[in-house]
Formats: sequence, C-alpha cells, structure tokens
Amino acid sequence: MHKALFRSVIALIALTVLAATAGCGTSASQASPVHFGGGPKTGASMHSTPPGKHSLVQWPTRPISFTEESRVGGAGQNTPIGVTTLHGPRSGFTGKVWVWAPPEYYEKRNANKGFPVMEALPGSYGYPVNYWIGSDLKLEENLAQWSKNGTSLPFIVVMPVLNPNDKQYYDGSDIPGQPKIGTWLSKDVPDLVRQNFRTLKTRDAWAIMGSSSGGFAALKNVLQNPETFKVAIPNGPDIVPDSPLWNGHAKEERENNPEVLARRLIARGGPPVYLAFQDGSREYTVLPKVRKFIRQYGHGPVHTRLHIVPNGTHSAGTYVQGLGEGTMQWVSAQMTGPSA
Repeated sequence: MHKALFRSVIALIALTVLAATAGCGTSASQASPVHFGGGPKTGASMHSTPPGKHSLVQWPTRPISFTEESRVGGAGQNTPIGVTTLHGPRSGFTGKVWVWAPPEYYEKRNANKGFPVMEALPGSYGYPVNYWIGSDLKLEENLAQWSKNGTSLPFIVVMPVLNPNDKQYYDGSDIPGQPKIGTWLSKDVPDLVRQNFRTLKTRDAWAIMGSSSGGFAALKNVLQNPETFKVAIPNGPDIVPDSPLWNGHAKEERENNPEVLARRLIARGGPPVYLAFQDGSREYTVLPKVRKFIRQYGHGPVHTRLHIVPNGTHSAGTYVQGLGEGTMQWVSAQMTGPSA
C-alpha cells in the first residue's frame, strides 16, 4: 500500500494536524460541547416541525455531545469539527471519530432537510489521528467553498480512525482474531452519524473516500456494502488486500478482495456503484493497477471515473486538489442533495 512511503511522512502529517487543530480550536481544558441538531452557536432543538409522511429525512435518534476539536475558517464560516470516542456496539472496537457539518446544515431554510454524508478515511495507519481534520489540508473548507460555487453538494463529513494502532494495517476489514475494523467503518460509524445528524434514508446520500490504505478500504467497502454506500472516492488505492494479518485466513481474505467483490456485483447486476478514482500523474506504481481494475471491472453496475492530478504525488494534498478539479462535481451528480 505504498506503506513505506507513507510511514516516512505520516508522523510529520500527524504532528502537523495536531498543531493545526491546536491552533484553530480550543484547548482540551477549554473545549466546548458541540451538538449537531441546530446552529453551531445556538444548540437549537433537533427540528422545529415533524417530517412529512413521505419524507426522506432520517432524524437523529440518539444525539450525544461531541467535544469541539477545532473550527473551519474561510467558506466554512467558523463551523465546528467535533470529536468523540465511539464504543462500536456492532464491532466491539473503540476509537475516535471526528465529525463536521457544512454551513448549509445550520441554515434556517434547511432545518427540516437531511444531508448527504461522506466518510473520509486517511492513509497510512490512520491512527491516532485522522489527518482529514487538519487545517493544512483544508478538506472541510474546500468542500464548503465548492458547495458555495455549486460544484459539490454540501456534505456532512465523518472521519474515524482507520486502524486500532500505528503498528499494523487491518485492510479496513474484519480479519479473524482481530478488531472488526470492517464492521466499525461500515456499520458503527454510519450509525453514529445517523444518531446525531439529519441524514437521508437512501444509499444515494452516502459516499466513502480514502487515501492509500484508506483508499483500499473505501473501494472495498462500497463494493462490499452497496446497500450503505453508493459512491467511493479511492485515492491512490491498492486494489487487493495485503495485510500480513490475513496469513492463515485465505477464505476471509478473498471475501475482502475488491476484484472478487466487483465480479460478484457485476454478476448479480447491481446495485449500481460509482467509483471516482484519483491518482497523481507521478504515481507510477499505483496508476497501472488502477487502470487495469477499471478495464476489467468498470462495466455494468460498476461505474468508474479516473482523474489524474497533473504532477501529483501519492499524497493527501494531491487528492484534495483533484477533488476540486471535477471529482466532487462528478460524485455530487450521482448523489442526492439536501432533501426534506
């Protein structure tokens, strides 16, 4: 998974993220509680009127208080990023999850609307911090700006840790005898969002994005759980599982292989999924594998798009750039926006 490359830079990224969030947020001793039922400053009630009989809105079921991690500037209009420690009831795994809602979520005109969701997974170990919260990458700020420009839907973003530690990769999967990270990412984390945000009762409003090792997890999860996710954005992904923890578990490894999952999805005719691959033009090892996957499996219900970022590298910065170069516009065209 180009892990050697990511190992050399992930510590720096994590330190940068921690420094950036410390600079733009409140300290732990002063952190404020964050609720996502109303405005970022008002803590308004969950909703002012009940949904209609045929409403698409999935209202929050068990809202909790998140701790404020930081705030998003620029087009983000000082909206908060919250964090909580989630004890996954389905996976049994406990880890941190960060969440953010776009400015449109707090607007009075949208008070009775549900919003689309993007689960964003980091690269490398993705532990103990999910680097997508960092103000250096400006993912949330850029998403807010693209939404304002009309080139992206306004997404709720949820950012869980990717692995249980920084020693091993778990391929975003339920490896026998190991923490059930596949269930954590595909069940527990989406459930947390539904419990706390106004979402939508349709797979058309759920996307999953990841980079490098997180890109593999995003690709695998949309093919494995198409009833939950309609769209994936695999950034510089590996195509097949390669964690050494699979040793002795060939059958289970096969069940988590995107090539196998894509063949099965094609054979049964759907449901349709949309894969928005992104790679830097200098990702000489990754690109041939991605192109091969698209040639072999990009047909029938498996819809694909490949965006190559000019002079781009195997890095989160490259992928954020690509999102603004047409990827988010294509992704948004496949999905349902804020709806009542």
